[in-house]
Amino acid sequence: MDLNKALDISARGMDVQTTRLRVIAENLANQDTTGTSPEALPYRRKTVVFGNQMDAALGTDLVRVRRVGEDKSELPLRFDPSHPAANSQGYVRTPNVNSFVEVMDMREAQRSYNANLAVMQTTRGMLARVIEMLK
Repeated sequence: MDLNKALDISARGMDVQTTRLRVIAENLANQDTTGTSPEALPYRRKTVVFGNQMDAALGTDLVRVRRVGEDKSELPLRFDPSHPAANSQGYVRTPNVNSFVEVMDMREAQRSYNANLAVMQTTRGMLARVIEMLK
């Protein structure tokens, strides 16, 4: 395998995991964001969908972010009759963000990012050794 190709593949992996970490950070930052009126919807958790994309220059499939979508799961209700977004029964729709799930996703993305970084560092070391041998 061409060492430059390995670097490009790892760099693409790091790029998509960076996007995933950004989306997770946005979800955590908005986990308490409710609507301002009973009709207004609260923040919906965002998800990242990955896909493969053929790179003709490299001659291989690379990972890419296919889309950043919304989690359509049900919005939990919390009893808070004094809240401006409370309905007639006193319930407020809250975001469908579970901080435990987000932290687990973050750890998975971080591990994947670090694995790609390790591949890049190993590949760079191999390239440096090849250049040293050629001197």
